[in-house]
Amino acid sequence: MSNLKVFFLVHFLCFISFSSDASKAPNIVFILTDDQDVFLGGLTPMKKTKELIGQHGITFDNMFVSSPLCCPSRSSIMTGQYVHNHHARNNSLSGGCSSSGWQKGPEKHSVSTYVKSLGFKTFFAGKYLNQYGRKEVGGPQHVPPGWDEWYGLVGNSRYYNYTQSVNGKPVEHGHNYGSDYFTDILKKQAVTFLKEQTAESPPFFLMVATPACHSPFTPAPQYKNNFNGSKAPRTPAFNIAGGSTKHWLIRSTQHPMEHSSINDLDGYFRDRWRTLLSVDDLVEDVVSTLDAQKLLEDTYIIFSSDNGFHLGQFSLPQDKRQLYEFDVRVPFMIRGPGIMGNKTLQNPILNIDIAPTVVELAGGKAPQTMDGQSILPLLKSDSKSDLEEDKANWRTDFLIQHYGEGALKIQGCPHLSAGVYVKLDFVTFIKIEYSANWVIAPLPNLLTSPDSKRQRWFEQLEPSEKLNCWPNCVCEDAWNNTYSCVRSLSSSENMMYCEFNDHEAFVEVYDVKSDPHQLKNVFKEQSPKFLAAKHRRLVDLATCSGASCRAPAVDHVTREATQAIEILAN
Repeated sequence: MSNLKVFFLVHFLCFISFSSDASKAPNIVFILTDDQDVFLGGLTPMKKTKELIGQHGITFDNMFVSSPLCCPSRSSIMTGQYVHNHHARNNSLSGGCSSSGWQKGPEKHSVSTYVKSLGFKTFFAGKYLNQYGRKEVGGPQHVPPGWDEWYGLVGNSRYYNYTQSVNGKPVEHGHNYGSDYFTDILKKQAVTFLKEQTAESPPFFLMVATPACHSPFTPAPQYKNNFNGSKAPRTPAFNIAGGSTKHWLIRSTQHPMEHSSINDLDGYFRDRWRTLLSVDDLVEDVVSTLDAQKLLEDTYIIFSSDNGFHLGQFSLPQDKRQLYEFDVRVPFMIRGPGIMGNKTLQNPILNIDIAPTVVELAGGKAPQTMDGQSILPLLKSDSKSDLEEDKANWRTDFLIQHYGEGALKIQGCPHLSAGVYVKLDFVTFIKIEYSANWVIAPLPNLLTSPDSKRQRWFEQLEPSEKLNCWPNCVCEDAWNNTYSCVRSLSSSENMMYCEFNDHEAFVEVYDVKSDPHQLKNVFKEQSPKFLAAKHRRLVDLATCSGASCRAPAVDHVTREATQAIEILAN
């Protein structure tokens, strides 16, 4: 029997086992955090979550996002598609984030619509997409299709002073902890919904998307002194120069970082962990409420994040958007009926796998338009083995892509050389990601060259304008920080191959098995055959759609020879 037939047989048997109670489908809970890494210890403070979900289910150590940025990744989570298919390229409205194009196309085919069509009651609370609620695209009155109950955050993650769309009606929140702290508000809304459900109610899909641990990293008051003395991990890549073998943005960072910047990083690290303690409480209350309602044993609970994060790696102060493990790997845990507890798997899974998995857990069939694949076959196995278990049937490589933001034509820097960030509109990054009112508005004449020893513009700004600026302010993104990567992970290969869409046609290659911190670009050590194969595989993945995204890598030499023979035969 072929490997493909074995895979689909296992998949079918898994579906039967997971759907043994024909009278009612299981419930599904999905808790999504914001900017939570695993590489820098992002799960460490969440003891309750690890116990209540991880110890009662499966933890996937190799969960990747297909794009290390909020809106593209969240759009992939919702649709099961790579960025080049759902077209939400970055966090801006012009980049497709919650745009009219998104609403007219991909949003109509998001996971909520499929689950609702299967008879589920659907509930969403929290951050949806960064540009959700903009008046140009319907404002908070727009409720995405497929959701019966909608409590969507307008704009980007915040903890206080935000607007929430409650079933299309904007509700303003202030700065009072008891009535406004966003993570706790989400907890109350989710628990209220769950208390209305019984074993006789229709099955439900509940999704909660917390602001933690995204900036501004505001902890609940009871947790503001936790982790005092903790510091951002001094990984081998911390506060080092990227060197000549990294793409220009990494080469352009200021090294070493200012002492004050490192102190700030340590403070942000502590506050990120502190905000996650409230998420830990949310998970505990959700699980206890399910138990009290006698629903826990019939409910799948999924926990994950939209992207990772860095804090000083390669002297990049704080952000995501990079191809490295700290930005592209996130937590993933799942518990539920038929899942063995306290198990860890190494099989690579992606954010695009979440939607098809949810649809199939709900008893449906994942649409062929989804690029990801359901992880049900991995969930049902009673084996304690990991990567070897499904190596013949599961993916061994996948696509990671990022579309950098910024202008193509840069005054004073026509060749986009190293140091281009001096002339790039760094404010583009600030105003889109951190603006207090999420309205794009230029802040002229506020920047000076990060190369200048006299640079102290941070101290000259009004408090409201400081935002994400540093004494050694560094560009975290720009137009030519646009790249596509093939990430391979199997028992025989653990590599990263990336091509940049920049003036240098830069390529980075890492042997992640021997160099997990990706310190050494081994591009020049690779054979022409290896590089050609990776390039062609990258072309395949970067242009794939649906089933072709799930197809295994093809030997292009064999394929082209076969095509030539077919042409001659005809």
